Amino acid sequence: QEQLAESGGGLVQAGGSLRLSCAASASGYTFSRYAMGWFRQAPGKEREFVAAIGRRDGDTYYADSVKGRFAVSRDNNKKTVYLQMNSLKPEDTAVYYCAAKSSILTDVPVRDDRYAVWGQGTQVTVSS
Repeated sequence: QEQLAESGGGLVQAGGSLRLSCAASASGYTFSRYAMGWFRQAPGKEREFVAAIGRRDGDTYYADSVKGRFAVSRDNNKKTVYLQMNSLKPEDTAVYYCAAKSSILTDVPVRDDRYAVWGQGTQVTVSS
């Protein structure tokens, strides 16, 4: 069973940047066969899609609220997916989760119910 661990969260001022990492660890599977997603959940709100990257580096999708500010990437050798977050806003404050789904080459899921494996989350707080 794949396990995911997020890191890189913290407190940052509005306009600042953070880079989240999500490292996968498990034996007997190939990270490159997984599509990876980032989701977030703010207090009192439902979990929402942020970004996803497919098995091909160029296959990325973003929520409209983060498009142009966030960038998702992956390093299959390190079994890690990243979320670079720039121009952060107070409304970006949330717990950020990464998720993994074994996928065909062209699949880039954006719905959370399609992801089978989740990390424990990392807190991102943006002060105004």
